[in-house]
Amino acid sequence: MSDRLTYILRRLIGALLVVFAVSTLVFVVVRAVPGDPVESILGELANPADKQQLRECLRLDQPLSAQFGLYLRDVADLSLGRLCDNPDITVSDRLVEALPHTVLLALVSVVFALMLSIPLGVMAALKQGGPIDLMALTVALLGVSIPSFWMGPMLLILFTVFLRAFPDPGSGVVGLTSLILPAITLGTALSAKLTRMTRASMLEVLSADYVRTAHSKGLRRRVVIYKHALRNALIPVVTVVGLQFGALLSGAIIVEKIFARPGLGSLLLGAIERRSYMEVQGCVLVIATCYVLVNLLTDLVYTVVDPRIQLEGDQS
Repeated sequence: MSDRLTYILRRLIGALLVVFAVSTLVFVVVRAVPGDPVESILGELANPADKQQLRECLRLDQPLSAQFGLYLRDVADLSLGRLCDNPDITVSDRLVEALPHTVLLALVSVVFALMLSIPLGVMAALKQGGPIDLMALTVALLGVSIPSFWMGPMLLILFTVFLRAFPDPGSGVVGLTSLILPAITLGTALSAKLTRMTRASMLEVLSADYVRTAHSKGLRRRVVIYKHALRNALIPVVTVVGLQFGALLSGAIIVEKIFARPGLGSLLLGAIERRSYMEVQGCVLVIATCYVLVNLLTDLVYTVVDPRIQLEGDQS
């Protein structure tokens, strides 16, 4: 078996263990929340027969070990359970509807972050100590410091109430325009991190021997910077983007709520309010799985784009 295949198998096994641990933790935490979920859903004055029916649907009439076994069975058959208010619909059906909206928002946020951070980071490195560098560092500091739960409402007030440049979230308008403000809100912190990462990586590469050699051979400055230096400087940025993409999926929960967008965030918050165990477990499991898979893919891509990185077991 090749070293690369061994490495992939080890990472896959590790990823499965992490997902299993997360799913187990969610199962325990959801049931450790104080209060009776049946009374929370139906109310204290509900019909006892209705309460018993809902308790059986939520499997609360069974021992915890039996509940966990049924939960693992639902995970294994990929249904993740059925909804008590509509048994014909599985949790997976709800997730399949919600996940594309969240993934699209995360992708647009990454594109926004890359378009802003890479040019800004490169210019800051080339003009180290100058006004552009100071501006880039200031913008990066502000981007990291401003929380999304504050930025989102401020953007809404400015661009939908005063300037009327974008449709109101409650208007039902869909399309690219409805994605811009949520993507800016979600991607600002990432763009700040990538700006600082690009600047630091670019400064390190510009001082490397091969860059000085390229200059001494008479290559044009633009060729040296964008063909040789930037390509190598972006290698660590690839890792950060991959790691942060998984985090964006969980960060989208707040943003989707602020902008009234459909997606995993809206589904998860609604499930928490309804005390829908199965939907909460399904949402967290999908987010954790996406996070682990993206991290695994990032590690594999990193070993391809940078031949200097050796896999476990390499002897060269």
